Amino acid sequence: MSRIQELIKEKCPNGVEYRKLEDVCLLQAGDRITTAMMNESYYFDVIGGGIFSTGKYNNYNREHCITISRAGSAGFVNWQENKFWATDVCFTASVNNDYMNIKFIYHYLKKCQADLQQHTYGGSMPKLNKLYLWNYLIPIPPLEVQEEIVRILDKFGELETELETELETRKQQYEFWRGKLLNRNGNIFKISQLTNNISSGKCSSRNTHGKYNVYGSTGIIAQTNEYCYETEKILVARVGANAGFVHIATGKYDVTDNTLIIDLKDNINTKYIYYYLQNYNLNKIARGGGQPLITARQIKDLEINIPSFEVQHRIVNILDKFDKLVNDIYEGLPAEIELRKKQYKYYRNKLLSFKEI
Repeated sequence: MSRIQELIKEKCPNGVEYRKLEDVCLLQAGDRITTAMMNESYYFDVIGGGIFSTGKYNNYNREHCITISRAGSAGFVNWQENKFWATDVCFTASVNNDYMNIKFIYHYLKKCQADLQQHTYGGSMPKLNKLYLWNYLIPIPPLEVQEEIVRILDKFGELETELETELETRKQQYEFWRGKLLNRNGNIFKISQLTNNISSGKCSSRNTHGKYNVYGSTGIIAQTNEYCYETEKILVARVGANAGFVHIATGKYDVTDNTLIIDLKDNINTKYIYYYLQNYNLNKIARGGGQPLITARQIKDLEINIPSFEVQHRIVNILDKFDKLVNDIYEGLPAEIELRKKQYKYYRNKLLSFKEI
């Protein structure tokens, strides 16, 4: 950081000038393209109002520039390094002078993204106020200062990308070994043979405050002052878009009626069954269109490979370590990625806060 501090002290000790965005870069709206014109076999990403590519096209109209969503996720700022097709639901910004670094503008707009997202209009399909964007004020430090700031902030981005690539690799390894370990030689049982009961929750009392957790289809969703369960059990979302989602409830708690409760017999490792059901992807057995449903009977009829209790325990220990590495938001790679994001935001805000002349 000493290098940038020295540069600022030397080049702009009294602050910098601010100018309108339209005065420091070329701002354009993308060009219209229809779904019928796109094909997954084409080469160039199509960037629209969303965060990610909406498809592929056989031509491109932009590269190495900033995209700002003008509709949908209006105000979202992203950087596009490669050639792509910008649709008419996004704006693009590129440099047309020799005193601005386009990545500097990107980092500054990313810092101000929340502000841009507040200046939208429209109901179900928010749109970014074009006049507000065109007149948005951008600091203009000397080019050498801009380039040093870009170098520092890009480094944080590279570290985050490396960690995300590592996480994706570890996830693939985890899924491979989970399937491998859970399908070793053992005896085949129906889940009904391994359980005392499978039933729906019945919790009707829930609040934002209470002594005990209330579990729903996606995990803890509320609190209550009365509990019905106090032993570890597997829960399966039984209805809706999350049907088939598997998690474990612990402590004293209650469960809503959109969730199945699997009460296992004593000689079965709960975590082993949890990992097995997770690996099975229960969502594929859900029935129904608008409101997918999984029944207790469907779960009971599933066949599962059960090795000895000792082998179950060893498999769980291995999968617990993998699971912590790839999913734990307090430890492992997700925690490291979150730390890098916070560091990037901290230094971005610190480096891009210029006193105005």
